[in-house]
Amino acid sequence: MKKAIFIIFLSLGLNQLSAQTYTTGIGLRGGLSQGITVKHFINGNTAIEGILSTRWRGFNVTGLYEISNPLPTSGLHWYYGAGGHLGFWNGYNAHPWFQDDGSHTVIGIDGILGIEYNFMEIPLNLSLDWKPAYNLVGYRGLWMDNFAFSIRYIF
Repeated sequence: MKKAIFIIFLSLGLNQLSAQTYTTGIGLRGGLSQGITVKHFINGNTAIEGILSTRWRGFNVTGLYEISNPLPTSGLHWYYGAGGHLGFWNGYNAHPWFQDDGSHTVIGIDGILGIEYNFMEIPLNLSLDWKPAYNLVGYRGLWMDNFAFSIRYIF
């Protein structure tokens, strides 16, 4: 029994050493907001991600600090993190939650929780995440609907 537990911990520890198989990934992000994503690992399991996205006749610039953890399946990881955003948009009367034709500049905080898969055969990464955000300045509010699928070329 002790030998089995040791082997399990050893294999989990080896997995942790190779948290990612890439350094930088650049790609497209799609969901209610869509845009471009760049993710760069600054060490074994810690990454920074930049997202340029559009939504509601405007755009957001988001920066995130993320921590990645391997799952038992090779190439599969889950990650979480936090960061901030700066956004601009011109009124959007067709919005489902408010009627507003004014222009807004917002600054806020973001969280992220996701899962990603790195293909070993080709330089491709797929991820699915949830990125809630809260605007602290400008049009204040909590946005919980930002689910997205990203595809990145990795190198």
